[in-house]
Amino acid sequence: MSFKHKDILSIAALSPEDVALILEAAEPFKEVSGREIKKVPALRGKTVVNLFFEPSTRTRTSFELAAKRLSADVINVSPSSSSVVKGETLLDTIRNVESMQTDVLVLRHSSAGAATTLARHVRSSVINAGDGWHEHPTQALLDLFTIQEKKGGIRGLQVAIVGDVAHSRVARSNIRALTKMGAHVRVAGPPTMIPPFLERLGVRVFHHLDEALSGVDVIITLRLQLERQGRSFFPSIREYSRLYGLTAERLQRAAKDALVMHPGPVNRGIEISHDVADSRSAVILDQVSNGVAVRMGLMYLLSQLH
Repeated sequence: MSFKHKDILSIAALSPEDVALILEAAEPFKEVSGREIKKVPALRGKTVVNLFFEPSTRTRTSFELAAKRLSADVINVSPSSSSVVKGETLLDTIRNVESMQTDVLVLRHSSAGAATTLARHVRSSVINAGDGWHEHPTQALLDLFTIQEKKGGIRGLQVAIVGDVAHSRVARSNIRALTKMGAHVRVAGPPTMIPPFLERLGVRVFHHLDEALSGVDVIITLRLQLERQGRSFFPSIREYSRLYGLTAERLQRAAKDALVMHPGPVNRGIEISHDVADSRSAVILDQVSNGVAVRMGLMYLLSQLH
C-alpha cells in the first residue's frame, strides 16, 4: 500500500490503513535513533521548514531532529524573527519561504484550521504540528506507536483520557485515532471541561475519575491549559488536583500493567503526582523518544510524493 496524502492535517482525514502504514514506517527509524551515527540519507537534498507561531519544546525539537536524521536541510522560523511582525500575512510569509524550493512545511499556529488553509495554497507538503484547539495529529500518532510498542496492539484496549479535554487538541486527535484503530475510549474531567458532542464520537464520558479508571489499560493525562481558558472552569487548582489528579492510589484502580501517558509539558502535582510521573507505569519519555521516529517515518512517506 502506498501513501497518497500530500499533507498531514488531521487524524480525521486518515484511514485506519493510513495510520497503520505510518506506524509501520516509523519502526525502522526508531532503530536509527539508537545508532552511534544517527543519520540516514532518506531526505538528502530535501528542505524542511519548521514554522512555530506558538511556544514549543518537544514538538519543535522532535521535528528538527527527525528531519536532520533523515539528512534534510532544516530551517526554523519563529514569529519574532519573521516578517509577520511587520504586518505580512501568514500566507504571504509562507509563499515567500516556499519560493526558495522547500519540500515540507511544519506549522504550529494558534488558529484552528491554519494548516488546512495553508495546504490549499502551497505545493509543499504541510504537516499540522498543532492548530489552536483543533488537532495535533502527530502527537496522536506517536501515542499510538507507544501504545502498540508497549501493549503489542491497540484494538480492544480500554483507554482513559483525563483532564482538560475541552481545550486539548491532543485529546481530539487521540480520540479519533484510538477509536479508528479499535480501542475503547473513556474521557473524564469536570463537566465544564468536557465538550457536549464527545459521546457522538463513540466515547464514554465520566465526571468521577475513580470510576473512569476502573480496569483501564492506558491512562492519558492532559495538561491543564490555563492559557487557553478565558474564565475559570473550576473553583481552584487545588480542588482540580484533588478531584482529577492522577495519584498512586488512583492508579491502582487501573489494570496492573496500565500505561501512564502525558503529552507534556507535565504540571507535576496538578494533573499527575510526582511518584506516578516517575513510576514504572509512566512511558512519558518513551513518547518523546518515539515522536522522533514517527515524524521521521511520516516525512519519509511524504517525501515519496515530491
